[in-house]
Amino acid sequence: MAEDLIALARKAMASSRAGQDPDYPRFHLAPPVGRLNDPNGLLVDGDTYHAFYQFGPFHPRRKLVFWGHASSHDLLTWEQHDPAIIPDSPYDRSGAYSGSALVLAGDEAAHAPDHARFQLFYTGNLKDPTTDARISTQALASSRDLARFTKWPGNPIIDRPNGYTAHFRDPQVWRDPDAPGTFRMVVGAQRTDRTGTALLYRSADLVSWRFEGELSFPDAHGALDSLGYMWECPGIVRVPDEATGTEHDVLIFCPQGIRPDEEGYENIFPCVYTVGRLVGDELRECSGEIHEIDRGFEFYAPQVFARHPARPGPVLLMGWAGNAEEDDQPSADSAGWVHTMTVPRVLTLRDGRLVQRPATPLPDDAAELELAGAPVTGETRISELRGHRSWHLELEAEALETTGGSGRWGLRLGDEPCHVDIDLTLSASGTHLVVDRTTSRYARHGAKRRVTASPSIRPRLEVLHDRSITEIVVGDGDIVFTLRSFVPPDSSGATVRTDGILRLRSARARPLD
Repeated sequence: MAEDLIALARKAMASSRAGQDPDYPRFHLAPPVGRLNDPNGLLVDGDTYHAFYQFGPFHPRRKLVFWGHASSHDLLTWEQHDPAIIPDSPYDRSGAYSGSALVLAGDEAAHAPDHARFQLFYTGNLKDPTTDARISTQALASSRDLARFTKWPGNPIIDRPNGYTAHFRDPQVWRDPDAPGTFRMVVGAQRTDRTGTALLYRSADLVSWRFEGELSFPDAHGALDSLGYMWECPGIVRVPDEATGTEHDVLIFCPQGIRPDEEGYENIFPCVYTVGRLVGDELRECSGEIHEIDRGFEFYAPQVFARHPARPGPVLLMGWAGNAEEDDQPSADSAGWVHTMTVPRVLTLRDGRLVQRPATPLPDDAAELELAGAPVTGETRISELRGHRSWHLELEAEALETTGGSGRWGLRLGDEPCHVDIDLTLSASGTHLVVDRTTSRYARHGAKRRVTASPSIRPRLEVLHDRSITEIVVGDGDIVFTLRSFVPPDSSGATVRTDGILRLRSARARPLD
């Protein structure tokens, strides 16, 4: 008799103690039980945001991946639902892996599979129980109401083409803005020579897909031809330039096998982007220069929310605040859950670089802190945050008086002996962000990181701290840094630290816990 996987998942969720864990975040999406990783099928339906995600309800006892499902009206409070895609078919019984979603208009849905408004594309994973050999295919599930999900009876819709290994996964689908009535798909892949690439497909009905070939970069002078040994979670999104309004195509992908630099690519696998103009299977006007999206200790596999074609909105990105093979976090043993998502971010471009701002900014009535306008020296506790373990804080420096023409200021999260330090050094030679979690409860190897940026960056820190996860935004969305912070439950709030005399132009906070 076949297992009732949905019943087993519901049982695991119902018996979970995750929500009572003092480390469980208040406004970041986390799993109801077990393990969470890549965001999947992010979409907006009216005034509701839906996030599907890689979900292991039986982790670590059994590594079987479902599509979890949660929704929110404000991007701060998330309601968990039953898993959406269950790995119970011949082509996905080893896991329903990552993918994306489309939100169809009425006329599109009338001709779509199951006449459904919501189409979910994912990778079906099948492993030989003896040899562990993998078979990866791309599959389709549909929903009319985001409560019931039906797999396409003709699955899988795409098999692996010749010339590529079984590392063939993570489909992202979008409308072709240059060819109305058609859809495109990009899939991460590995060539048989063990180099990474992205494959392009085209369809008019979302079921029959024509292979177009590899995504190429004619103006990159070969810089991306053999970058890493596998490209995971590729996505192509049009992002506007803040100054001109001109839209550019941004390729977001995760090239595995990049060597770490002194500054950059220090995580087990990086997540990067490059900018150009997509024409057919070519990303033109792309120099081949890549940049990391997030410089933090934990960040991977981000995805953009899909929208109804008649209801455009800002480009919203959400990422996994985690890394592969790094499940050894305090919450795994104490409460049976691990990992979380970032808050959604609004994406724009400025001078060819991504700008990222939290999609839930401080409200107009956020509390003004007494620090603003007053000189700060040494360490000053932010009394308004005392007793709060989840909060959103904004600090902007007006002046920093020191000797030597430079100055350092920042925050300490928690208290001695367990804390995380965030330091921002401003000088004529550059802006330097240093994050040190060495003394926190989650201090993996290399728990101190430095990021160097332009000296012209606005002297501003925005910090979203949520119990065990912290996101740092420097300047006006110029640098984003995500980390699992894990300061003790009885050590709350933050302290402003400076080695000179700091005057703050603005200081506002929103306690959320």
